[in-house]
Amino acid sequence: MITINDLKNNDNFFLMAGPCVIEGEDMALRIAEKVVGITNKLNIPYVFKGSYRKANRSRLDSFTGIGDEKALKILRKVSETFDIPTVTDIHETTEAAMAAEYVEVLQIPAFLCRQTDLLVAAAKTGKIVNIKKGQFLSPEAMKFAVQKVADAGNNNIMITERGTTFGYTDLVVDYRGIPQMQQFGYPVIMDVTHSLQQPNQTSGVTGGLPALIETIAKAAIAVGADGLFIETHPEPSKAKSDGANMLQLDLLEGLLTRLVRIREAL
Repeated sequence: MITINDLKNNDNFFLMAGPCVIEGEDMALRIAEKVVGITNKLNIPYVFKGSYRKANRSRLDSFTGIGDEKALKILRKVSETFDIPTVTDIHETTEAAMAAEYVEVLQIPAFLCRQTDLLVAAAKTGKIVNIKKGQFLSPEAMKFAVQKVADAGNNNIMITERGTTFGYTDLVVDYRGIPQMQQFGYPVIMDVTHSLQQPNQTSGVTGGLPALIETIAKAAIAVGADGLFIETHPEPSKAKSDGANMLQLDLLEGLLTRLVRIREAL
């Protein structure tokens, strides 16, 4: 079982990256193979990201997944094939133990970061718990979510910044929040792509500003983020979820190379 120290084993940032949702085995393995090759070259600790099911969708007809067990088995295959940890979201207390059998990191979605029972259930698995900061919370308020997991006996905690609601259909990133949340004693990750979402569009499909991915990522590394979270896909326009704010897979190596240079300069 990995710990947060395994991800902070050098002077580089770590990366959580992959598709928004598991669409199929071939796609997941293809993305993982590409990212593993890049991160090995750049000495970036890597966690493959893929949701086995999407519970928070704008419309009832939105894609939610290929089936829980099928998707979780794909996550396990990715981990075993490339010897890397994996992370997935959980949404209800009953999902914590189930998902923990397949992945190394359990992620608490931003909208659910105040759900005490969910946080405690994730903590009791002993896995790393990555808590996404609610779009509606200040950085300082995240100490209470963190404390719930710690009080449940698990100090393998990470916190992810993903922007704050600004008006009705936009998010902004306050970079003061990264050092503020680091004061809690746990790694802080910048969710680059979700911070560029434009939710609640009239079409019922979330929009995004992918042209600003590099801007958000560079600023996060410059202020000392411990890790980055980036959703990526070979063809974002064809992704079944969150394609509007994803990074095209072919652009990842160039971006990470530039970010490593910034980290080295610091």
